[in-house]
Amino acid sequence: MAKALLGYVGGSDPRLLAEMRRLQQRVQDLESELVRIQSEKDALSAAVAQHPGESLLDGIDIDVPRAEPALT
Repeated sequence: MAKALLGYVGGSDPRLLAEMRRLQQRVQDLESELVRIQSEKDALSAAVAQHPGESLLDGIDIDVPRAEPALT
């Protein structure tokens, strides 16, 4: 299993190689997204720390429809 994780596929089947490349690219994409989201989280945490007691949603009008009773 460890060999498979390191890129060893045991043959030169082009479908397996293509799938491995696709999965490696997907892992890289997910790692990049993780870094981006962590940066956003850090920025939001810093903004909250600079303005304690204030809500980030102050001044934002959110239109939420009221729930209606179900008909029985």
